[in-house]
Amino acid sequence: MSQTFLKRMSAGTAIAFALGLAGSSAALAAPPTGEEPAIPPCASGDLAVSLDTPKESAQAKGQFRVAVTFKNISDRTCVTEGVPTVDLVGPEDPNGPVYTLVHGAQEAPASFLTPDETATTTEIVVLTPSPGAVGSTGSTSWTPTHAHITPKGLEQPMIAEWDSKLPVLRQDGATHPGSFVEGIPS
Repeated sequence: MSQTFLKRMSAGTAIAFALGLAGSSAALAAPPTGEEPAIPPCASGDLAVSLDTPKESAQAKGQFRVAVTFKNISDRTCVTEGVPTVDLVGPEDPNGPVYTLVHGAQEAPASFLTPDETATTTEIVVLTPSPGAVGSTGSTSWTPTHAHITPKGLEQPMIAEWDSKLPVLRQDGATHPGSFVEGIPS
């Protein structure tokens, strides 16, 4: 092969390589045609939380459902998914002032929240004490003051005021407690 031919090959390869890199970096910077960029998960400061009015369950007397509503207070669309961690917090009790609820069987669907939009994807289910009922460690009647709700993937809880007329039977450590948190089937 001639020296001139090799120089042309090398120059042509270098140009093709450079064009290929430029094309690949442009492809990495933008999503493929027709695809939307991923919506980020909601961060702690993106959401506000509130609790709806408790409603007695039709399936179990003395068990109440409290819907949890998230509101996007940020200026961007974000997504929530999964069942949050819920700690009911209140006065001192033989079990302590915090009752961490277990997760129920229902998973919470993903919700894409635009600014100022709300979504109700989770319910807190609590069993109230019946006359003479005694919970774990001798707890008899305990009424939380707040619910600390931490969405999946976040570390900072959001705090909502608990209905002062809704006592909870403490069943800390029970295998199948009557109080839990779960997603609302869509």
